[in-house]
Amino acid sequence: MDATQQQMLHELMALDFSIIDMQLYLDTHPNDQRAIMYFNSLVQRASVLRQTYQQKYGPLMVNTTTSSCPWQWIKDPWPWERQ
Repeated sequence: MDATQQQMLHELMALDFSIIDMQLYLDTHPNDQRAIMYFNSLVQRASVLRQTYQQKYGPLMVNTTTSSCPWQWIKDPWPWERQ
């Protein structure tokens, strides 16, 4: 995994964490318009980054892709085989 790929994954994980955090906040503050706008911006940023990552490196989740033959889900080494 190169540095760019790793950086993108870290950013995506941070965005996904922030989205969950904002979701929990909005569950108790449903009329906070600024929080809703922030939540929506996080979701949009994560969506764009996820799409960019998947175009460059392949799918992040098996249920969001199809495969040709041979099976394409794991083309790279398994996580424990990486240096």
